Amino acid sequence: ASPALLMRVVASAYSVAEKAATIVRNVMAAGDLGIVEKTGANDLQTKADRLVQMSICASLARKFPKVTIIGEEELSTDEVAEELIEDGHCEEILKKTCPAQYAGIKEEELVIWVDPLDGTKEYTEGLLDHVTVLIGIAYEGKAIAGVINQPYYNYEAGAGAVLGRTIWGVLGIGAFGFQLTEAPAGKHIIVTTRSHSSTLVNDCISALNPDSIIRVGGAGNKIIQLIEGKASAYVFASPGCKKWDTCAPEAILHAVGGKITDIRGNSFQYNKEVKHMNSAGVLATLRNYDYYASRIPNNVKQSLVP
Repeated sequence: ASPALLMRVVASAYSVAEKAATIVRNVMAAGDLGIVEKTGANDLQTKADRLVQMSICASLARKFPKVTIIGEEELSTDEVAEELIEDGHCEEILKKTCPAQYAGIKEEELVIWVDPLDGTKEYTEGLLDHVTVLIGIAYEGKAIAGVINQPYYNYEAGAGAVLGRTIWGVLGIGAFGFQLTEAPAGKHIIVTTRSHSSTLVNDCISALNPDSIIRVGGAGNKIIQLIEGKASAYVFASPGCKKWDTCAPEAILHAVGGKITDIRGNSFQYNKEVKHMNSAGVLATLRNYDYYASRIPNNVKQSLVP
């Protein structure tokens, strides 16, 4: 019997994300990032964002034509150069058994949310370890599988280091490609935004009385901080985050027993009709979600409308 559709989509997304990482590194190495401001200086798009989105969307659409694919960048997918197409897949993923509840899924029931380059601003500033490629897979409005590629993972190891890694997960199977680690017990380490701070963001964090605060770019990167034990909660009391930022990270976090919601405790919905903005912010933890949720001030919740 051929593998279930979900496993084939994840296996393809894995290879597509690895191709994306190569594109991201090549654009940086060539030196011309082709930066354009979208809505302002903190909302940038580079040549890598454009090429990677074309590569991911066209590659997956060619193999799975009935799947809905929603990408961050508004681009036409008509003419995509053949060298951007990736048609490989990860054999290892195809060997895993699809969870029974997802075995009968049809193409038209899946929605794929793509952030071609999460942490664009950091990419332009050379903070390369913040950068991720995100491919999230949703069914019935829920994030059920995801792929996160870090194109520059290991880049501080110096010349000759093998760069990049791909993390993937499916609800009911687990998540792979990293070492799951708990944050230090009894420590409250908050990871939050680096470039989108505000009074509300900072008031919310102060109310949690953290032992330390890590400010980094990229939603994918922040979830990695949680699953690798560097932070105990990801808190962002602001409307800036979008569905393509949270879909893949949510699937991976949930696959290892973590939890992500908006600041008010509502789950995110990922059906194709949903609005793209996560207007009520983000609260995510690997463990002890209730501890952090119970300490979010009411005025913060009231300021953020879903």
